[in-house]
Amino acid sequence: MANVSLEEKYRRAAGVICKQGMVPFPVNNTTISIMKHVVGDDEDELDFIHAFNDKASQTMEELKQSSEFPEEKIEQLATSLARKGLVFNQPSSKGVMVYRMLPLMLVGLMEYKFMGELKGDEKERHLAELFQRLMDEVRDQIQDNYDQLTPMMQNAPPVDRTVPVRATEDGKTIKIIPVDRDIEVPEEFVLPSQSVEEIIDKFDEIAVGHCFCRQRRKVLGDPCLTDAPVINCFTFGKSARHTAAQGFTRMITKEEARKIMKEAEEAGLVHKAFHPNSKVSRPETSICNCCKDCCDTLRLWRAGAFPLVNSTYYLSVIDEDACTGCGICVERCPTDAIQINDDGVAERDENACFGCGVCARFCTEDAISLKEGLRKVSILPPRLRRVKKGHT
Repeated sequence: MANVSLEEKYRRAAGVICKQGMVPFPVNNTTISIMKHVVGDDEDELDFIHAFNDKASQTMEELKQSSEFPEEKIEQLATSLARKGLVFNQPSSKGVMVYRMLPLMLVGLMEYKFMGELKGDEKERHLAELFQRLMDEVRDQIQDNYDQLTPMMQNAPPVDRTVPVRATEDGKTIKIIPVDRDIEVPEEFVLPSQSVEEIIDKFDEIAVGHCFCRQRRKVLGDPCLTDAPVINCFTFGKSARHTAAQGFTRMITKEEARKIMKEAEEAGLVHKAFHPNSKVSRPETSICNCCKDCCDTLRLWRAGAFPLVNSTYYLSVIDEDACTGCGICVERCPTDAIQINDDGVAERDENACFGCGVCARFCTEDAISLKEGLRKVSILPPRLRRVKKGHT
């Protein structure tokens, strides 16, 4: 290996991590500090990360060439970095072990570091602060270049997919308005599972961990305002095997999964499913159960950092004659898509509704239904005044 300083190795490693995933992040003092915090001064691990510079997923044979480490050392380094939340090491569908470098977030290092049971120590707090600083920097960059970045934000692929709740608070089935069958749908389109029960039934391997958003907010001294349950972040299949092997989650039965999902619905949480490369035709890898105030995708959107981009198959429909204007749906809606209009009844903004069904679940008058129809919901982040340095 060429003689490279430790500081340069941190920068190189940060460069590899920052370009992974759906959202590229800047290589700056913050991301380099995250590398220092997570990896420490293990130069072999930093060199190993750099071996993924040209290719994010590699087999053992490829890594022997790119890293110049022997097989035994590669196994050791990959195992260590997997436990740190930086490497995904699971065999492919053909049984070939593949090592993949994970992104900083969505879904990667940040999520895995806060998915397990936390110690509540200073190290965790410092890492949470570093990620918050990074998000603030991204927000400032987006706000400073809002006009130039608008086309990119409008065309961004969905980060996740909403899976609606199916029953009201008192156990009634939420009314579904069928899709217009005259609408043309591509022949190759496969409708993904539309209930959490269907998703649970598909998998024999299910793991659950802590909600990384609620945990990280609590570490930052900002606990969940809704006091939502925390252990309800699900992974499936090989993602379940990976997260359980690293100690981020624990394997559970289908029965346990259904019970936890029911508790999440009772708390008014939103089911959001993740698919490989945002392709909803592929099996789910995980499900988050999100609250309005802690969810990172919702917070980052409201803070002006990222657009809210979601795939959904439903749209809420409000019966104005049945609505009493109580405002429960307004309070519950995670995307602020519902307001009470001048006539004193609830009115929904179609462009902001991602069909979670939470409004219908808690409507005391059964005035809200869900209408079928595949949609991509894309909401630009609010355009804010320039945030002064040191203020959030």
